[in-house]
Amino acid sequence: MVKFADEAFIIVSSGKGGNGCIAFRREKYVPMGGPSGGDGGKGGDLVFEIRRNLRTLAHLRFRQSFKAKSGGDGQGSKKFGKDGEDCVVTLPPGTLIRDADTGELIHDFGLENEGRFVFLKGGNGGWGNVHFKSSTNQAPRNALPGQPGETRRLRIELNIIADIGFVGFPNAGKSSLLDYFTNARPKIAPYPFTTKIPNLGVLRVDEEMDIILADIPGIIEGASEGLGLGTRFLKHISRAVALAFLIDLSDDGYLDAFEKLSAELEAFSPELARKERVIIANKLDLPGTRERLGELKEKYGDRRILGISVHSRWGLDEVRDAFIDLVNVAYSDPSGAIDAAMPAAGEDSVSADAADASDAAFEGSGPAIPAGTTRVSATAARESAATPDFMKASLDEVTQGEDPDAGFGATVSLSRKRKGRRK
Repeated sequence: MVKFADEAFIIVSSGKGGNGCIAFRREKYVPMGGPSGGDGGKGGDLVFEIRRNLRTLAHLRFRQSFKAKSGGDGQGSKKFGKDGEDCVVTLPPGTLIRDADTGELIHDFGLENEGRFVFLKGGNGGWGNVHFKSSTNQAPRNALPGQPGETRRLRIELNIIADIGFVGFPNAGKSSLLDYFTNARPKIAPYPFTTKIPNLGVLRVDEEMDIILADIPGIIEGASEGLGLGTRFLKHISRAVALAFLIDLSDDGYLDAFEKLSAELEAFSPELARKERVIIANKLDLPGTRERLGELKEKYGDRRILGISVHSRWGLDEVRDAFIDLVNVAYSDPSGAIDAAMPAAGEDSVSADAADASDAAFEGSGPAIPAGTTRVSATAARESAATPDFMKASLDEVTQGEDPDAGFGATVSLSRKRKGRRK
């Protein structure tokens, strides 16, 4: 928690303009040189700048005051004062800037990965007495002071940028799924609330496409009212294009888990509750979970439900394909209709029998689908290009017809971590 910060209060100020100068030209053989006071320099601006290498607001935790330099005063011989240096405050992508007193949204960087926002302009420099000379006032002895800068107190909020957000009760397997698909290394342990801060990971699809996955701490009933970690981290999936609901099949409340999670999201943000989603039923390697998966599909027959086991690496190909389908359709058709591209329940989902496939089938891949062409589901593309061999055979075929209810048996695993398979 020390290294992660998603909210900060800061005081920002622009620079004051330099004062104008009162001076007269005094040179040999020039007895009445006239006024020569220069103008003051402009004060520095307060600028916010996006930096892609930043992920949190931790750098604002130990420094709360940011002030631009003031402009220099004018000098004789019509010398202008030096302009003050700008103060640049660096922020990570997805940052929101609000007024600390009223809560008014000042600027939302949204999905920007780079750019600058000039928030406070520096004060202008004052005029020197050279501006006030006239035929009736040939020796003016007045100049203007520099204009003052502005000061504001702000609340800086971070909403991390992600394509797919993981939602689930504590210990449902969200961190394990993130660890499998990406190079992120979240804390994983067999007890609830091991995840205390949001974790980001990048699922590498091909050279032109990455999918950013976000894992937030587990939600409990009443989170929208502040129980547990409350709503503190739900905002981090507000920018996601789709949500992945992870359900623990070994928990006795598996049938009502999706409804409870949806209710908490609805109470927190109706917009968040309207996002497209896929249900992922985890821990299929434990006894009795096959029947529970069937009951879950029967209850939510109109939704796509994927049965997996992160521990045994079962069904993860289908999860990866579902993520690709969700992101492809969301960015190609922002209006929505993701359901048209997602297979209907039972059509392309992982059935209880298909859950026996070993994780080594992850290495098979199909050709990439060019942008702008008719889209085919990622799973269909993979199956059409795959060639049957031992590594892609189901466990039932490997055991040569043994009783499938006798247990899942051993699985074939090439390695613990794999890079994203090209499509």
